[in-house]
Amino acid sequence: MVFLLRFIKSIYFGDDGNSRQMVRALKIRIIFATLAMLVSVGAHTGAQTSPQVWVASWGASQQIPEPQNAMSADELHDATVRQIFHLSVGGPALRVHVSNAFGTEALHFTSVHVARPVAASSSAIDPATDKALAFAGSGDVMVPPGAEFVSDALDCPVAALSDLSVTFHLDAPPATQTGHPGSRATSYFVHGDFVSAPNLLEAKHVDHWYQVAEIDVLASVGAATIVALGDSITDGHGATTNGNDRWTDVLAQRLQASPNTRSIGVSNQGIGGNHLLTDGLGPNALARFDRDVLAPAGVRWVIVFEGVNDLGGLARNGEVSPQEHQAMVKRVLSAYEQIVLRAHAHGLRVFGTTITPYTGSDYYHPGALSEADRQAVNAWIRAAGHFDAVIDFDNVVRDPQHPDHLLPAFDCGDHLHPSPAGYRAMGEAIPLSLFAQ
Repeated sequence: MVFLLRFIKSIYFGDDGNSRQMVRALKIRIIFATLAMLVSVGAHTGAQTSPQVWVASWGASQQIPEPQNAMSADELHDATVRQIFHLSVGGPALRVHVSNAFGTEALHFTSVHVARPVAASSSAIDPATDKALAFAGSGDVMVPPGAEFVSDALDCPVAALSDLSVTFHLDAPPATQTGHPGSRATSYFVHGDFVSAPNLLEAKHVDHWYQVAEIDVLASVGAATIVALGDSITDGHGATTNGNDRWTDVLAQRLQASPNTRSIGVSNQGIGGNHLLTDGLGPNALARFDRDVLAPAGVRWVIVFEGVNDLGGLARNGEVSPQEHQAMVKRVLSAYEQIVLRAHAHGLRVFGTTITPYTGSDYYHPGALSEADRQAVNAWIRAAGHFDAVIDFDNVVRDPQHPDHLLPAFDCGDHLHPSPAGYRAMGEAIPLSLFAQ
Protein backbone atom coordinates (compact mmCIF):
# COMPACT_ATOMS: atom_id res chain seq x y z
CA MET A 1 0.00 0.00 0.00
CA VAL A 2 2.92 2.38 0.75
CA PHE A 3 4.28 1.57 -2.70
CA LEU A 4 0.95 2.49 -4.29
CA LEU A 5 0.83 5.86 -2.51
CA ARG A 6 4.32 6.73 -3.70
CA PHE A 7 3.36 5.60 -7.18
CA ILE A 8 0.31 7.88 -7.22
CA LYS A 9 2.43 10.82 -5.97
CA SER A 10 4.88 10.33 -8.80
CA ILE A 11 2.03 10.63 -11.31
CA TYR A 12 0.76 14.01 -10.15
CA PHE A 13 4.06 15.65 -9.32
CA GLY A 14 6.10 14.53 -12.36
CA ASP A 15 7.24 16.73 -15.33
CA ASP A 16 4.75 18.14 -17.84
CA GLY A 17 4.61 17.13 -21.50
CA ASN A 18 2.63 14.92 -23.80
CA SER A 19 4.85 11.93 -23.16
CA ARG A 20 4.35 12.43 -19.46
CA GLN A 21 0.56 12.58 -19.97
CA MET A 22 0.60 9.24 -21.77
CA VAL A 23 2.72 7.62 -19.06
CA ARG A 24 0.43 9.09 -16.44
CA ALA A 25 -2.65 7.54 -18.12
CA LEU A 26 -0.93 4.17 -18.31
CA LYS A 27 0.02 4.34 -14.66
CA ILE A 28 -3.56 5.16 -13.68
CA ARG A 29 -4.81 2.06 -15.51
CA ILE A 30 -2.22 -0.05 -13.68
CA ILE A 31 -3.32 1.40 -10.34
CA PHE A 32 -6.99 0.60 -10.92
CA ALA A 33 -6.15 -2.94 -12.05
CA THR A 34 -4.01 -3.48 -8.95
CA LEU A 35 -6.68 -2.12 -6.61
CA ALA A 36 -9.32 -4.35 -8.23
CA MET A 37 -7.07 -7.35 -7.71
CA LEU A 38 -6.54 -6.49 -4.03
CA VAL A 39 -10.29 -6.07 -3.46
CA SER A 40 -10.93 -9.42 -5.11
CA VAL A 41 -8.30 -11.19 -3.01
CA GLY A 42 -9.64 -9.59 0.16
CA ALA A 43 -13.19 -10.65 -0.61
CA HIS A 44 -12.06 -14.19 -1.43
CA THR A 45 -10.05 -14.42 1.81
CA GLY A 46 -13.04 -13.24 3.84
CA ALA A 47 -15.29 -15.84 2.19
CA GLN A 48 -12.84 -18.60 3.02
CA THR A 49 -13.09 -17.87 6.75
CA SER A 50 -16.89 -18.05 6.87
CA PRO A 51 -18.77 -21.30 7.68
CA GLN A 52 -19.20 -23.27 4.49
CA VAL A 53 -19.22 -26.97 5.29
CA TRP A 54 -22.47 -28.93 5.30
CA VAL A 55 -22.62 -31.87 7.71
CA ALA A 56 -25.41 -34.34 8.40
CA SER A 57 -26.82 -33.61 11.84
CA TRP A 58 -29.57 -36.22 11.58
CA GLY A 59 -30.22 -39.06 9.16
CA ALA A 60 -32.19 -42.27 8.79
CA SER A 61 -31.93 -45.10 6.28
CA GLN A 62 -34.81 -45.22 3.84
CA GLN A 63 -36.77 -48.35 2.92
CA ILE A 64 -40.22 -49.46 1.81
CA PRO A 65 -42.29 -49.63 5.00
CA GLU A 66 -43.75 -53.06 5.74
CA PRO A 67 -47.56 -53.24 5.31
CA GLN A 68 -48.16 -52.95 9.06
CA ASN A 69 -45.91 -49.86 9.20
CA ALA A 70 -47.18 -48.09 6.08
CA MET A 71 -49.82 -45.39 6.01
CA SER A 72 -52.86 -45.98 3.83
CA ALA A 73 -53.33 -44.06 0.59
CA ASP A 74 -56.41 -42.39 2.08
CA GLU A 75 -54.40 -41.18 5.07
CA LEU A 76 -51.83 -39.53 2.79
CA HIS A 77 -54.33 -37.93 0.40
CA ASP A 78 -54.36 -34.15 0.98
CA ALA A 79 -52.36 -34.75 4.14
CA THR A 80 -50.14 -32.74 6.47
CA VAL A 81 -47.46 -34.83 8.16
CA ARG A 82 -45.46 -33.42 11.08
CA GLN A 83 -42.36 -35.27 12.27
CA ILE A 84 -39.78 -34.53 14.97
CA PHE A 85 -36.08 -35.20 14.53
CA HIS A 86 -33.34 -35.05 17.17
CA LEU A 87 -30.25 -33.28 15.87
CA SER A 88 -26.67 -34.04 16.85
CA VAL A 89 -24.55 -31.03 15.85
CA GLY A 90 -25.92 -27.48 15.59
CA GLY A 91 -25.37 -24.62 13.15
CA PRO A 92 -26.60 -21.25 11.83
CA ALA A 93 -28.37 -22.65 8.76
CA LEU A 94 -29.95 -25.90 7.68
CA ARG A 95 -31.30 -27.86 4.74
CA VAL A 96 -33.65 -30.85 4.59
CA HIS A 97 -33.55 -33.88 2.27
CA VAL A 98 -37.03 -35.05 1.27
CA SER A 99 -37.01 -38.56 -0.16
CA ASN A 100 -38.83 -40.52 -2.80
CA ALA A 101 -36.07 -43.16 -2.90
CA PHE A 102 -38.44 -46.11 -3.30
CA GLY A 103 -41.22 -44.27 -5.08
CA THR A 104 -42.25 -45.50 -8.50
CA GLU A 105 -43.78 -42.18 -9.59
CA ALA A 106 -42.90 -38.53 -9.00
CA LEU A 107 -44.01 -37.23 -5.60
CA HIS A 108 -45.30 -33.67 -5.14
CA PHE A 109 -44.55 -31.90 -1.85
CA THR A 110 -46.75 -28.81 -2.03
CA SER A 111 -44.96 -27.20 0.95
CA VAL A 112 -42.40 -28.10 3.59
CA HIS A 113 -41.86 -26.14 6.82
CA VAL A 114 -39.49 -26.37 9.79
CA ALA A 115 -40.05 -25.16 13.34
CA ARG A 116 -39.00 -25.73 16.92
CA PRO A 117 -41.33 -28.30 18.55
CA VAL A 118 -42.79 -27.66 21.98
CA ALA A 119 -41.97 -31.21 23.10
CA ALA A 120 -40.63 -34.43 21.61
CA SER A 121 -43.98 -36.15 22.11
CA SER A 122 -46.34 -33.44 20.85
CA SER A 123 -47.43 -32.04 17.49
CA ALA A 124 -47.30 -28.49 18.89
CA ILE A 125 -44.66 -26.08 17.57
CA ASP A 126 -43.53 -22.59 18.51
CA PRO A 127 -45.23 -20.59 15.71
CA ALA A 128 -42.64 -17.81 16.00
CA THR A 129 -40.01 -20.25 14.72
CA ASP A 130 -42.02 -21.60 11.76
CA LYS A 131 -40.24 -21.15 8.43
CA ALA A 132 -40.93 -22.37 4.92
CA LEU A 133 -38.30 -24.29 2.99
CA ALA A 134 -37.62 -23.58 -0.66
CA PHE A 135 -36.44 -25.96 -3.37
CA ALA A 136 -34.61 -24.26 -6.23
CA GLY A 137 -36.37 -21.09 -5.11
CA SER A 138 -39.86 -22.60 -5.16
CA GLY A 139 -42.13 -23.41 -2.24
CA ASP A 140 -43.08 -26.78 -3.68
CA VAL A 141 -41.06 -29.58 -5.22
CA MET A 142 -41.70 -32.55 -7.49
CA VAL A 143 -39.29 -35.34 -6.51
CA PRO A 144 -38.60 -37.88 -9.27
CA PRO A 145 -39.08 -41.59 -8.57
CA GLY A 146 -36.08 -43.18 -6.90
CA ALA A 147 -34.62 -39.81 -5.91
CA GLU A 148 -34.37 -37.34 -3.08
CA PHE A 149 -34.34 -33.55 -3.19
CA VAL A 150 -32.25 -31.25 -1.00
CA SER A 151 -33.85 -27.98 0.03
CA ASP A 152 -32.22 -24.60 -0.42
CA ALA A 153 -30.18 -23.40 2.54
CA LEU A 154 -32.34 -21.74 5.19
CA ASP A 155 -31.01 -19.27 7.76
CA CYS A 156 -32.40 -20.99 10.84
CA PRO A 157 -30.02 -21.40 13.78
CA VAL A 158 -30.41 -24.74 15.54
CA ALA A 159 -28.70 -25.87 18.70
CA ALA A 160 -26.82 -29.10 19.12
CA LEU A 161 -28.89 -31.96 20.61
CA SER A 162 -32.12 -30.03 19.95
CA ASP A 163 -35.31 -31.21 18.27
CA LEU A 164 -36.53 -29.94 14.91
CA SER A 165 -40.05 -30.32 13.54
CA VAL A 166 -40.41 -30.88 9.79
CA THR A 167 -43.94 -30.60 8.41
CA PHE A 168 -44.91 -31.31 4.82
CA HIS A 169 -48.13 -31.41 2.80
CA LEU A 170 -48.90 -33.90 0.04
CA ASP A 171 -51.78 -33.38 -2.34
CA ALA A 172 -51.65 -37.03 -3.42
CA PRO A 173 -50.12 -40.09 -1.75
CA PRO A 174 -46.87 -41.62 -3.01
CA ALA A 175 -47.28 -44.55 -5.38
CA THR A 176 -44.85 -46.46 -3.18
CA GLN A 177 -43.97 -45.10 0.24
CA THR A 178 -40.45 -44.35 1.38
CA GLY A 179 -39.75 -44.18 5.09
CA HIS A 180 -38.04 -45.41 8.21
CA PRO A 181 -40.34 -47.56 10.35
CA GLY A 182 -37.99 -47.84 13.36
CA SER A 183 -38.15 -44.19 14.29
CA ARG A 184 -38.68 -44.61 18.04
CA ALA A 185 -40.30 -41.19 17.59
CA THR A 186 -43.92 -40.12 17.12
CA SER A 187 -45.20 -38.52 13.91
CA TYR A 188 -48.57 -36.78 13.41
CA PHE A 189 -50.89 -36.40 10.42
CA VAL A 190 -54.16 -34.69 9.52
CA HIS A 191 -56.07 -34.01 6.30
CA GLY A 192 -55.69 -30.58 4.75
CA ASP A 193 -52.79 -28.15 4.45
CA PHE A 194 -51.77 -27.13 7.97
CA VAL A 195 -48.00 -26.93 7.67
CA SER A 196 -47.87 -23.70 9.71
CA ALA A 197 -50.46 -24.68 12.32
CA PRO A 198 -49.25 -24.20 15.91
CA ASN A 199 -50.83 -27.56 16.69
CA LEU A 200 -52.37 -30.31 14.58
CA LEU A 201 -55.76 -30.63 16.22
CA GLU A 202 -57.26 -34.13 16.39
CA ALA A 203 -54.20 -35.51 14.63
CA LYS A 204 -53.61 -39.22 14.29
CA HIS A 205 -50.16 -40.43 15.17
CA VAL A 206 -47.74 -43.27 14.37
CA ASP A 207 -44.28 -44.16 15.62
CA HIS A 208 -42.63 -44.10 12.18
CA TRP A 209 -40.92 -41.60 9.90
CA TYR A 210 -41.84 -40.98 6.26
CA GLN A 211 -40.26 -39.30 3.22
CA VAL A 212 -37.48 -37.41 5.09
CA ALA A 213 -33.92 -38.79 4.85
CA GLU A 214 -31.51 -36.22 6.28
CA ILE A 215 -31.09 -32.83 7.93
CA ASP A 216 -27.83 -30.96 7.34
CA VAL A 217 -26.44 -27.96 9.19
CA LEU A 218 -23.86 -25.43 8.12
CA ALA A 219 -20.70 -25.63 10.19
CA SER A 220 -17.17 -24.26 10.27
CA VAL A 221 -14.45 -25.76 8.14
CA GLY A 222 -13.23 -29.00 9.74
CA ALA A 223 -16.66 -30.19 10.85
CA ALA A 224 -17.61 -33.73 9.84
CA THR A 225 -20.08 -36.55 10.40
CA ILE A 226 -19.96 -40.13 11.69
CA VAL A 227 -22.20 -42.64 9.92
CA ALA A 228 -23.35 -45.65 11.96
CA LEU A 229 -24.17 -48.50 9.56
CA GLY A 230 -26.14 -51.20 11.33
CA ASP A 231 -29.21 -53.25 12.07
CA SER A 232 -31.85 -53.04 14.82
CA ILE A 233 -29.24 -52.66 17.59
CA THR A 234 -28.10 -49.46 15.88
CA ASP A 235 -31.65 -48.48 14.90
CA GLY A 236 -32.50 -48.69 18.59
CA HIS A 237 -34.85 -51.64 19.19
CA GLY A 238 -35.44 -51.59 22.94
CA ALA A 239 -34.74 -47.86 23.27
CA THR A 240 -37.33 -45.46 24.70
CA THR A 241 -39.88 -43.98 22.27
CA ASN A 242 -39.17 -40.23 22.04
CA GLY A 243 -36.34 -40.75 24.53
CA ASN A 244 -33.38 -40.51 22.15
CA ASP A 245 -31.35 -43.06 24.13
CA ARG A 246 -29.88 -45.24 21.37
CA TRP A 247 -26.12 -45.80 21.53
CA THR A 248 -25.73 -43.32 18.68
CA ASP A 249 -27.59 -40.68 20.73
CA VAL A 250 -25.27 -41.30 23.67
CA LEU A 251 -22.27 -40.91 21.35
CA ALA A 252 -23.67 -37.60 20.05
CA GLN A 253 -24.11 -36.34 23.62
CA ARG A 254 -20.52 -37.20 24.47
CA LEU A 255 -19.20 -35.52 21.33
CA GLN A 256 -21.02 -32.31 22.30
CA ALA A 257 -19.65 -32.46 25.85
CA SER A 258 -16.05 -32.23 24.61
CA PRO A 259 -14.77 -28.95 23.11
CA ASN A 260 -12.59 -30.92 20.70
CA THR A 261 -15.49 -32.80 19.09
CA ARG A 262 -18.44 -30.40 19.14
CA SER A 263 -18.34 -29.97 15.37
CA ILE A 264 -18.96 -33.69 14.73
CA GLY A 265 -22.42 -34.96 13.78
CA VAL A 266 -23.85 -38.49 13.99
CA SER A 267 -26.06 -40.03 11.30
CA ASN A 268 -27.83 -43.23 12.36
CA GLN A 269 -28.11 -45.50 9.31
CA GLY A 270 -29.43 -48.56 11.13
CA ILE A 271 -32.35 -50.62 9.82
CA GLY A 272 -34.13 -53.15 12.00
CA GLY A 273 -33.68 -56.69 10.64
CA ASN A 274 -30.98 -55.59 8.19
CA HIS A 275 -28.45 -58.06 6.77
CA LEU A 276 -25.01 -57.77 5.26
CA LEU A 277 -25.71 -60.29 2.54
CA THR A 278 -29.42 -60.51 1.76
CA ASP A 279 -32.37 -58.16 1.56
CA GLY A 280 -34.68 -58.37 4.54
CA LEU A 281 -36.18 -55.30 6.15
CA GLY A 282 -34.61 -52.84 3.78
CA PRO A 283 -31.87 -53.45 1.22
CA ASN A 284 -28.78 -55.36 2.34
CA ALA A 285 -25.87 -53.34 3.68
CA LEU A 286 -23.79 -53.58 0.52
CA ALA A 287 -26.72 -52.56 -1.69
CA ARG A 288 -27.47 -49.45 0.36
CA PHE A 289 -23.85 -48.51 0.98
CA ASP A 290 -23.63 -45.66 -1.54
CA ARG A 291 -26.83 -43.94 -0.42
CA ASP A 292 -26.51 -44.52 3.33
CA VAL A 293 -22.74 -44.30 3.89
CA LEU A 294 -21.14 -42.31 1.08
CA ALA A 295 -23.92 -39.78 0.42
CA PRO A 296 -24.51 -38.12 3.84
CA ALA A 297 -23.05 -34.63 3.97
CA GLY A 298 -19.61 -34.34 5.55
CA VAL A 299 -19.14 -38.05 6.29
CA ARG A 300 -15.60 -38.84 7.46
CA TRP A 301 -15.96 -41.94 9.66
CA VAL A 302 -18.06 -45.11 9.44
CA ILE A 303 -18.93 -47.42 12.34
CA VAL A 304 -19.94 -50.85 11.01
CA PHE A 305 -22.19 -52.88 13.34
CA GLU A 306 -23.80 -55.54 11.14
CA GLY A 307 -23.83 -59.33 10.98
CA VAL A 308 -25.94 -60.78 13.77
CA ASN A 309 -28.95 -61.24 11.48
CA ASP A 310 -26.85 -63.09 8.93
CA LEU A 311 -25.36 -65.41 11.55
CA GLY A 312 -28.60 -65.92 13.46
CA GLY A 313 -30.72 -66.42 10.39
CA LEU A 314 -28.62 -69.28 9.04
CA ALA A 315 -30.02 -71.88 11.45
CA ARG A 316 -33.20 -70.10 12.54
CA ASN A 317 -35.46 -72.78 11.05
CA GLY A 318 -33.25 -75.71 11.90
CA GLU A 319 -29.60 -76.58 12.28
CA VAL A 320 -27.41 -76.79 9.20
CA SER A 321 -24.08 -78.47 8.51
CA PRO A 322 -20.74 -77.19 9.86
CA GLN A 323 -19.72 -76.54 6.25
CA GLU A 324 -22.65 -74.14 5.80
CA HIS A 325 -21.65 -72.35 8.98
CA GLN A 326 -18.10 -71.99 7.70
CA ALA A 327 -19.35 -70.68 4.37
CA MET A 328 -21.54 -68.10 6.13
CA VAL A 329 -18.61 -66.83 8.20
CA LYS A 330 -16.51 -66.50 5.07
CA ARG A 331 -19.23 -64.53 3.28
CA VAL A 332 -19.71 -62.20 6.26
CA LEU A 333 -15.99 -61.47 6.39
CA SER A 334 -15.89 -60.82 2.65
CA ALA A 335 -18.73 -58.31 3.07
CA TYR A 336 -16.72 -56.49 5.74
CA GLU A 337 -13.76 -56.38 3.37
CA GLN A 338 -15.97 -54.86 0.67
CA ILE A 339 -17.20 -52.17 3.06
CA VAL A 340 -13.66 -51.26 4.08
CA LEU A 341 -12.48 -51.24 0.45
CA ARG A 342 -15.30 -49.00 -0.75
CA ALA A 343 -15.04 -46.64 2.23
CA HIS A 344 -11.29 -46.26 1.86
CA ALA A 345 -11.73 -45.46 -1.82
CA HIS A 346 -13.64 -42.35 -0.70
CA GLY A 347 -11.18 -41.38 2.03
CA LEU A 348 -13.29 -42.58 4.97
CA ARG A 349 -11.99 -44.28 8.10
CA VAL A 350 -13.86 -47.47 9.04
CA PHE A 351 -14.33 -48.79 12.56
CA GLY A 352 -15.60 -52.31 13.10
CA THR A 353 -17.67 -53.36 16.10
CA THR A 354 -17.81 -56.85 17.51
CA ILE A 355 -21.13 -58.70 17.35
CA THR A 356 -22.90 -58.80 20.70
CA PRO A 357 -24.20 -62.04 22.31
CA TYR A 358 -27.61 -63.44 21.44
CA THR A 359 -27.73 -66.88 23.06
CA GLY A 360 -31.18 -67.36 24.56
CA SER A 361 -32.91 -65.41 21.79
CA ASP A 362 -36.36 -66.85 21.09
CA TYR A 363 -36.15 -65.47 17.57
CA TYR A 364 -32.85 -67.08 16.55
CA HIS A 365 -32.45 -69.74 19.31
CA PRO A 366 -28.76 -70.10 18.40
CA GLY A 367 -26.86 -73.29 19.16
CA ALA A 368 -23.19 -74.00 19.72
CA LEU A 369 -22.31 -73.68 16.04
CA SER A 370 -23.89 -70.22 15.78
CA GLU A 371 -21.99 -69.08 18.86
CA ALA A 372 -18.78 -70.43 17.31
CA ASP A 373 -19.55 -68.40 14.18
CA ARG A 374 -19.92 -65.27 16.27
CA GLN A 375 -16.62 -65.92 18.02
CA ALA A 376 -14.87 -66.50 14.67
CA VAL A 377 -16.24 -63.28 13.21
CA ASN A 378 -15.33 -61.29 16.32
CA ALA A 379 -11.79 -62.68 16.29
CA TRP A 380 -11.41 -61.45 12.71
CA ILE A 381 -12.81 -58.02 13.60
CA ARG A 382 -10.39 -57.70 16.54
CA ALA A 383 -7.37 -58.78 14.48
CA ALA A 384 -5.04 -56.06 13.20
CA GLY A 385 -5.08 -55.07 9.57
CA HIS A 386 -8.80 -55.34 8.85
CA PHE A 387 -10.66 -52.31 10.21
CA ASP A 388 -8.98 -48.99 10.98
CA ALA A 389 -9.97 -49.46 14.62
CA VAL A 390 -12.18 -51.76 16.70
CA ILE A 391 -15.06 -50.91 19.05
CA ASP A 392 -15.60 -53.97 21.24
CA PHE A 393 -19.34 -53.88 21.97
CA ASP A 394 -19.26 -57.60 22.77
CA ASN A 395 -16.89 -56.94 25.66
CA VAL A 396 -19.09 -54.08 26.89
CA VAL A 397 -22.47 -55.84 27.13
CA ARG A 398 -21.71 -59.55 27.66
CA ASP A 399 -22.25 -61.29 30.99
CA PRO A 400 -18.78 -62.14 32.42
CA GLN A 401 -20.22 -65.30 33.99
CA HIS A 402 -21.95 -66.34 30.76
CA PRO A 403 -20.09 -64.58 27.91
CA ASP A 404 -22.42 -65.95 25.25
CA HIS A 405 -25.29 -64.02 26.92
CA LEU A 406 -26.06 -60.35 27.37
CA LEU A 407 -25.57 -59.06 30.92
CA PRO A 408 -29.09 -59.13 32.44
CA ALA A 409 -28.95 -55.41 33.30
CA PHE A 410 -28.14 -54.67 29.66
CA ASP A 411 -30.78 -57.00 28.17
CA CYS A 412 -34.09 -55.51 27.00
CA GLY A 413 -35.66 -58.91 27.69
CA ASP A 414 -35.39 -60.71 24.37
CA HIS A 415 -31.73 -61.73 24.88
CA LEU A 416 -30.82 -60.11 21.57
CA HIS A 417 -31.29 -56.35 21.90
CA PRO A 418 -29.76 -54.18 24.63
CA SER A 419 -31.82 -52.17 27.08
CA PRO A 420 -31.45 -48.38 27.38
CA ALA A 421 -28.81 -49.07 30.05
CA GLY A 422 -27.00 -51.33 27.62
CA TYR A 423 -27.15 -48.70 24.89
CA ARG A 424 -25.71 -46.13 27.29
CA ALA A 425 -22.83 -48.44 28.17
CA MET A 426 -22.14 -48.98 24.47
CA GLY A 427 -22.19 -45.27 23.63
CA GLU A 428 -19.94 -44.45 26.57
CA ALA A 429 -17.42 -47.12 25.57
CA ILE A 430 -16.56 -45.54 22.21
CA PRO A 431 -13.20 -43.71 22.44
CA LEU A 432 -13.65 -40.13 21.26
CA SER A 433 -9.98 -40.21 20.24
CA LEU A 434 -11.10 -42.15 17.16
CA PHE A 435 -12.53 -38.91 15.81
CA ALA A 436 -9.51 -36.69 16.28
CA GLN A 437 -9.65 -33.86 13.76
